[in-house]
Amino acid sequence: MSTMTIHEVRLAPRPVMPRVAVRRPAVRPSAVRLTRRGRAVVLLLGLVVALVVGVVLGAGSVATEHPGTPEPTRIVMVGSGETLWDIAADAASATGSDDVRAMVRRIERMNALDTGMVLAGQRIKIPTQ
Repeated sequence: MSTMTIHEVRLAPRPVMPRVAVRRPAVRPSAVRLTRRGRAVVLLLGLVVALVVGVVLGAGSVATEHPGTPEPTRIVMVGSGETLWDIAADAASATGSDDVRAMVRRIERMNALDTGMVLAGQRIKIPTQ
């Protein structure tokens, strides 16, 4: 025959800790409380001030009181089959320069051309110096 023994295990009771009141710093209510609309007004007011400051600082004129001397130019009518490179090469050789690319850029800047494409019959300004 077998015997079985049962041992009773008792756990010690957990000690009860006294509750300590936690002191939180007193929060003072702010003198100004902004609502959602108030925050929007403050944001818009800040943007308007930044815009006004930008306009005032950016409005300074870069022009002078005395006019400069214009660059001497002549008007050329583009012929049929003629390219801007051909016109710039003629203008560069007339001014004594060998740099045709620089002359092409100069002509494009002078005539506000976006590309180097010119059309037959188009009148363009060419520098003479």
